[in-house]
Amino acid sequence: MNNKNEIDQNLKSKILEAYIFAAKDPVDLSSLKFIESDNVKLNDLVNELQNKYIDYGINLVKIGNTIAFRTSEEVSGLMNIEQEISKPLSRAASETLAIIAYHQPITRTQIENIRGVSLSKGTLDQLFEIGWIKPGRKLRTPGRPMTWLTTIKFLDHFGLSDLSDLPGLDELKESGLLQHESILFSDPKDEIED
Repeated sequence: MNNKNEIDQNLKSKILEAYIFAAKDPVDLSSLKFIESDNVKLNDLVNELQNKYIDYGINLVKIGNTIAFRTSEEVSGLMNIEQEISKPLSRAASETLAIIAYHQPITRTQIENIRGVSLSKGTLDQLFEIGWIKPGRKLRTPGRPMTWLTTIKFLDHFGLSDLSDLPGLDELKESGLLQHESILFSDPKDEIED
C-alpha cells in the first residue's frame, strides 16, 4: 500500500512534467519552488524525469539553470522543422555574437578592439532582439560602460547545455572552421589601452 508521501511525490512529478511540457521557453529551476521547496528533492524529481525520458523521442535537458523538453539527438536529424527567420545574421553580427560568447561579460569597446572595427548600433540591437544577448552589469570605470552576455535562448538555439560546451580552438581547427589563429581567442584585456 502506498503511503501519502509516495502519492505526493508521484503527483509532484506529474505536475513538474506537465509544467515543463506546457512552457513556451526553458523553465528556470528556481521557478519550480511551488512544486517542491526543498532543492534536493526538486533535483531528485528533475533527475527522475530526465531518466524517464532518456530513451524517448524527446529528452528533458538542462540548459544552464533551466530545463526543457527537446527532440532527442537520435531522431532530431530525421525531423524537418521550418522556421521563419526574419533575416540571416550579418558577418559582423556573427563575429560579435562569437566574441560575446567567448569573452563575456564584455563591453562594446572591447568587442570593437577585438574585431578591429567599429560596431554599428544595429549589430547589438539585432542580437538583442533575437534574444541571444542581454545587458550585463555596468563596469565601475569612467563612463560606466555596459557589458553584454549571452542568454539561455542562445544556449538553447545552438544546442548547448552550458557555455563550457562551446568548441575550443583545437576543435574549431579540426572541423575546418578556423584556418589560423582567430581573433575570438585573443584576450580583450590585452587589446585595451590603459
